[in-house]
Amino acid sequence: MARSARGAATMQDVAALAGVSVKTVSNVLSGYEHVSAKMRERVMGAVGELDYEINVSARNLRVGSTRVLGLAVPELSQAYFAELADAVIRAAGARGYTVLIEQTIVDRSLEISAVAAMRRHSIDGLIYSPLAIGPGDVEQLDVDFPLVVLGERVEGSRADHVTMSNVQAMKAATLHVLSLGRRRVAVIGAQPDGPVGTAASRLRGYTEALADYGIEQDPDLIITAALWHRTYGVEAMERLLASGVPFDAVVCFNDALALGALRALHKHGRRIPEDVAVVGFDDIEDSAYSTPSLTTVSPRRDEIAQKAIDILIDRIEGPDTRLAPLHVETGYELIERESSAGVRVEREAAGISS
Repeated sequence: MARSARGAATMQDVAALAGVSVKTVSNVLSGYEHVSAKMRERVMGAVGELDYEINVSARNLRVGSTRVLGLAVPELSQAYFAELADAVIRAAGARGYTVLIEQTIVDRSLEISAVAAMRRHSIDGLIYSPLAIGPGDVEQLDVDFPLVVLGERVEGSRADHVTMSNVQAMKAATLHVLSLGRRRVAVIGAQPDGPVGTAASRLRGYTEALADYGIEQDPDLIITAALWHRTYGVEAMERLLASGVPFDAVVCFNDALALGALRALHKHGRRIPEDVAVVGFDDIEDSAYSTPSLTTVSPRRDEIAQKAIDILIDRIEGPDTRLAPLHVETGYELIERESSAGVRVEREAAGISS
């Protein structure tokens, strides 16, 4: 089949090769559902044979959709959010959407402005993972386009939410080391963020696990970290070691903190897990390759991404977007590796009282 004189295939060329009208080609490329499967196959076959480049912008103007989703995350330099972004992009791609990413660097004003900024890019909907905004900012999420919020920072808005039980997941991590006979369990990552947010939820899970074993919480074993980065994990562990407070395990609020803590423990000659069991949270790729490999909690990023994408696209493509907001809780999994390794301590031999 000859192409038009201009060289590049045109819609008329596609129509001629497929043996259909230009209008039918337009309907197929615009995604109209009334076109039969057989007709769609003929048109798309001609598109492929001619290497016809679909004018996506023009199509979007016709159908009122860009097929672009927004994703606003705090820090792409942090492995968890980079891996989450990858999962979101893959899930969106499987449904024919692309993803535009905005970084908010854990700044409240940027988190608030990101919602409006993304809308100016003509996205169809937004997946939003805030860390700095709080309950007082709930009205910022009452927007006129589909929005899915990840995490626990803001409840009560009209947005859909996808989260996991940070309380139960951190409780499981703490119960793991307690089941190995550890009784002086430190925690790294506490933050003064009030009764909401990831840090507060994970601290609650830690506290509940101690209570299950009849252990009173020791404030000296609760170590703060302003940011959940590796350098802050090193610094937090240095503070704990310098305090002289005895401990035989540490649970960290993310893997970056745990990897930093491992570094400091190695520096000071502490054996892992014989002297100190270490548990992280997030199951980032690096956690499987540290020395020793890191026991951690997997929040099942792929599941979070898939749920968020499915909800968002269902809102975009669904007939009625006025339905009540959804709240979906995904699962988690404790991944046991070498940093705890099932090494049980004997209380008398270790000389550590409960």
